Amino acid sequence: MFKIAITENNIEYFDQLSIECDNLLAISNKSRLENLMSDRVDPNNIFLEIHAGAGGTESQDWAEMLLRMYIRWAEKQKAKVLLLQETRGEEAGIKSTTIKIEKNYAYGWLKKESGIHRLVRISPFDSNKRRHTSFASVWVYPEIDDKIEIELNESELRIDTYRASGAGGQHVNTTDSAVRIKHLPTDIVVQCQNDRSQHKNKAYAMNMLKSRIYEYELQKRKEKENVINDQKQQIGWGSQIRSYVLHPYKLIKDLRTNHESSSVNDVLDGDINDFLEKSLSL
Repeated sequence: MFKIAITENNIEYFDQLSIECDNLLAISNKSRLENLMSDRVDPNNIFLEIHAGAGGTESQDWAEMLLRMYIRWAEKQKAKVLLLQETRGEEAGIKSTTIKIEKNYAYGWLKKESGIHRLVRISPFDSNKRRHTSFASVWVYPEIDDKIEIELNESELRIDTYRASGAGGQHVNTTDSAVRIKHLPTDIVVQCQNDRSQHKNKAYAMNMLKSRIYEYELQKRKEKENVINDQKQQIGWGSQIRSYVLHPYKLIKDLRTNHESSSVNDVLDGDINDFLEKSLSL
């Protein structure tokens, strides 16, 4: 294109060439980062869980804001998102949710998002317009493929079925199709209510359980090596990985990499790649 632009002395070719160079640079940078993702499960799809912390409606609304942020990120990456489980708050927001993101290197990109996310803002639910601090936890688990064998003993599982709940319409089942599975040795609980078929929900839940157990064993190994500490003790002060401040100023800061952004609306709309790229160096 450069040779053609020179030969024909056409300025429009130079404009197009600049655009193509920017595109190529973005693709090159993405490939470079994915080459850094060398863990066995980095290329895999993920299950992403969000849980509201203490604080009722405030934290539940914050949990839903985080859910939207990750869904918007996935949409911009042209990834497929599947809602597997959701428990709505009484007034607003969500108490907990689990989604599946299907994308090449989804785990590699999002694995460092696990931790406590803190929001500071003027509460839309406070008639006195006071500033509130809310917490929500995000936990990311890789989907386990056929290359990794996770053996589950049926005697160590407690499988319950229940009627799915939702906002109404097609999301509410009239049969006990939702499935909850508890792994007794680890107390890990997963649940799925995505499908009307109990059989399909059970298959999804078993897949999620294998992913949780795999991550659980990895965490145990890392703790023994003193690489990381257990962050899951409390969804509250002192354990957050990122702060989102909307008042009295606007700033989002990652407390591990010190990377920050004042474009809070863009970040909450899914533009989190800068934070994800910085976290790859952790």
